[in-house]
Amino acid sequence: MDIKEIILQGKTSLGIEFGSTRIKAVLIDENAAVLAVGSHTWENRFENGVWTYSQEDILTGLRACYKDLKAEIKWKYGVELTKVGALGISAMMHGYIALDENDNLLVPFRTWRNTITEQASEILTEEFKFNIPQRWSVSHLYQAILNKEEHLPRLKKLSTLAVYIHYLLTGEFVAGVGEASGMFPIDSSTNDYDSEMLAKFDSLIEKAGYSFKAAQLLPKVLVAGENAGTLTEEGAKLIDEDGELVSGIPMCAPEGDAGTGMVATNSIKEKTGNVSAGTSIFSMVVLEKAMQGYYKEIDMVTTPTGKPVAMVHCNNCTGDIDAWVKLFSELFETAGAPIEKSKLYDMLYFKALEGDKDCGGLVSFNYISGEPVSDLSEGRPLFIRTQNSKFDLANFMRNELYSAFAALKNGNDILLKKENVQLDSISGHGGIYKTEGVGQKITAAALNTRVTVTETAGEGGPWGMAILAGYMQNKCKGETLDSYLENRVFKNAKSTAVDPDPDDVKGFEEYMKLYNKALAVEKTAVENI
Repeated sequence: MDIKEIILQGKTSLGIEFGSTRIKAVLIDENAAVLAVGSHTWENRFENGVWTYSQEDILTGLRACYKDLKAEIKWKYGVELTKVGALGISAMMHGYIALDENDNLLVPFRTWRNTITEQASEILTEEFKFNIPQRWSVSHLYQAILNKEEHLPRLKKLSTLAVYIHYLLTGEFVAGVGEASGMFPIDSSTNDYDSEMLAKFDSLIEKAGYSFKAAQLLPKVLVAGENAGTLTEEGAKLIDEDGELVSGIPMCAPEGDAGTGMVATNSIKEKTGNVSAGTSIFSMVVLEKAMQGYYKEIDMVTTPTGKPVAMVHCNNCTGDIDAWVKLFSELFETAGAPIEKSKLYDMLYFKALEGDKDCGGLVSFNYISGEPVSDLSEGRPLFIRTQNSKFDLANFMRNELYSAFAALKNGNDILLKKENVQLDSISGHGGIYKTEGVGQKITAAALNTRVTVTETAGEGGPWGMAILAGYMQNKCKGETLDSYLENRVFKNAKSTAVDPDPDDVKGFEEYMKLYNKALAVEKTAVENI
């Protein structure tokens, strides 16, 4: 069957993911091969002290992304896209979408990027004896309770972005277990919200004078492979402004970008993990057993099948690098010798590999926003050098790359050195890995672990979401997601692996000594500038 017929007969799966800066749609066939891609660029807004996207941004972005996908299919294959075999929605995890009984937003969407729930996070972590990060939905809810926000008596549903969009499209208020694990702690033995922690939270709610129960607010939890409803007529119109997309399409459970990243990198088995590096950066390591302790730097979430995962999430990654590259680009333009941006990134990244292993005494903080892993509610991008530092382009760029991974390294050092978690390999995906070998080499140095990048990793989370939709629709009876990925998706995938260079590992360790000492300077900058 040729691709035209595959599309016309709906033997496809579609994943749509709402990332921090881009909404992306990926259409795949039954073997997970990419047929077409659509995208739409968007940006969060900082309004009244809150990072947010408006409801109009969300719906307009969904339609624009799908329209771009349709246009590519029409251009490449000469056919109209009117149906798909299965559909899945994913998005940046966590945050706070509060809905009333009529499903209206009670307050503007509060994204993961906000660092306004420190008080709630600390109380819940102590109460649960389980790390509850600031960006988690339950932290946002409890902070609203502590603040006695006026909308709470009308609160009927607590949602994330992915759950909300899925609900608009299907009428089903459900979450994939990986997405749910970023809302409230999950018990991996039941693949549902932890009952003891629910009871503790309900007690806190009652003491605050509110009558609702946590379980009444939270979406129903589903695992990968379960049907999560079908696209309604209203939902189809929300996606396709031309009205050509048919209703009745089966939909899988909405997942977070962490879960789709694990799927897209085949990292859902024990002792494997992945690093997603873009605007933010996070690592996911699938555990063989529970950790001995709990740490503010490490979140416990799950794979889309419910296995426990240690997650180190940092709010900042490539934003500071992007700002410097923009500055260098302006320099070349001013000199009358403009360079294509992708080539400029490659040139600077490869130059970084020429730098001293410890960056010659230079250190940077890439904190555009707050960084909870470093105990900072706000960020101040900062570059520091002494009179005797070796200040040249190679060291500066190596320092910028180290800085992008430094907070992540601090969190993973607890996991790998203190908890002695065993890790066979890490898969990398995201923009920082586009320059061949450089991002891998830096990641391998940071984590002292082999790092693999597959040729499909560039499609990232939306491809992973499409795979989850395809798994729901195409799996054989009893076929696990692990088996589906191994035998159908990654069986012939091409990949490159980089082992850690001992000198790089040693150099990064030296860099971190200066980085961690200089954190005091960053904190002073936040307090005074």
